[in-house]
Amino acid sequence: MLWNALLLALREIRRNLLRSALTMLGIVIGVASVIVMVNLGSGATAQVSDQIASLGSNLLMVRTGQRLGFGQRSEAKAFDIDDVVAISQEVGGIAAVAPGASQPMTAIYSNRNWSTTITGSDNNYFPVGNWTLARGREFSPSELRAGAAVCILGDAVRRELFGSQDALGEKVRLNKLSCEVIGLLEAKGQSAGGRDQDDLVVIPLRTFWRRVAGDRDVQMIYVSARDGVSTANVQRDIELLMRERRRIGANEDDDFNVRDMKEIAEALTGTTRVLTTLLGAVAAVSLLVGGIGIMNIMLVSVTERTREIGIRLAIGALEREVLLQFLVEAVVLSSFGGLLGILLAIVTTNVLAALMGMPVLLNPGIMLLAFLFSAAVGVIFGFFPARKAARQDPIEALRYE
Repeated sequence: MLWNALLLALREIRRNLLRSALTMLGIVIGVASVIVMVNLGSGATAQVSDQIASLGSNLLMVRTGQRLGFGQRSEAKAFDIDDVVAISQEVGGIAAVAPGASQPMTAIYSNRNWSTTITGSDNNYFPVGNWTLARGREFSPSELRAGAAVCILGDAVRRELFGSQDALGEKVRLNKLSCEVIGLLEAKGQSAGGRDQDDLVVIPLRTFWRRVAGDRDVQMIYVSARDGVSTANVQRDIELLMRERRRIGANEDDDFNVRDMKEIAEALTGTTRVLTTLLGAVAAVSLLVGGIGIMNIMLVSVTERTREIGIRLAIGALEREVLLQFLVEAVVLSSFGGLLGILLAIVTTNVLAALMGMPVLLNPGIMLLAFLFSAAVGVIFGFFPARKAARQDPIEALRYE
C-alpha cells in the first residue's frame, strides 16, 4: 500500500512539475538557510577560538590603569622590570613571564617605508605570545644585556619592506636606530579584534629603553600559565602581588588590570554561538513558510482531483488509503526540497566561507536535523489536506464539476 502511494505521488508530481518545483522552493530555501547560518556560525566560532589561541597559551596580560570604556583607560604609574621579576619568582604555576613596551614607528629599508609597532622585550616574549621563528635566531644574552641594535621582524613588515628579497642580515632603520635583522617570525594573521598580529618589530628591551623610549618603563607584562594550572588562580595571585608592590590600600581600587585571554575567548565564542542560534531560528521561519506553501498546494490539488477521489472511494478504496496517498505526496515534496536544500547549503557555505576568509565547518548533525524537520513539515502541513480528501462523500465528489 505504501509503495503504491509513493508511485502515485511521484506520478502526480511529474504531472505538475512546475507547480511541484515552486512548492518545494520554500523548503529548499528554508533548509539551506538554516544549514548555512549554523555552518557559518560554527566557522566563525572556530575562527575566533583559533585567533585567541594564537595570542598565546594560557595567556594573561597585566596592564597599568583601569578600563573606563571602549578604547579608554585611566592613567597610572608604569611597571618596572622589578615587577616582572617579582611575578616570575613569587607567583606559582607560571611557565614564562615577558616584559613589554611598545611604540608606533616607521620602519625604513632602502626606498620603502612601513608604519608599524616597535616592541621591546626579551626572548620570553616568543613562547608567551605563541610566536615561532620562521628563519633566523632569537636574541643572544649579550645582545639583551648590552641593548644591541638587532631586531626580529613580523611577517607583514618583512613582506612590505623586503617582498621576496632575503631580509636576514639586512639593516632596517627605525627613526634614528639602525638595527640588523636577525630573525623572521611565522605569520599568525589577524587577531579576534581585527588587528594584524604580524605587523610588528621586536627589539631587545634595553635597546627600546635607550634608543626609542628614553625611559625604563614596562607598559605591559605578559604571563603564560603552565598547562593544567587554573588561570583564575594565577590571575588572583598576580593581583594580590601587584596591589602589595604598588601599595594600594584595602579600600582603594586597582590602578592596573589583569586580562585572562581564556575568559575573553569564552565570551566571544559564547556571543557567536548565541548569534548563530538566533540566525538559525530566523532562517527556520522560512521552513514554516514553505510548509504553508505545501499545505496550500495540496488543498488546491485536492480540489482539482475531487472527481478522482470520488471514483476511488466509490469503487472501494478505503479512507486511510486516500489519506496516505496525499500525505505521502506532501512528504515526498518536502523531502525532495530538503535534499536539494542540503546540496544548495553545502555549495553556499563553501562559497561564503571562501569570500569571508573563514574555515569551512560542515555539520552533518544539523544537515540530518534539517532534513528530518523538512519531512516533518510535510507530515504536519500535508495532514489537513489529506484528511479533507479522505473524508469526502463519494456521491458529492462524483457530482463535482
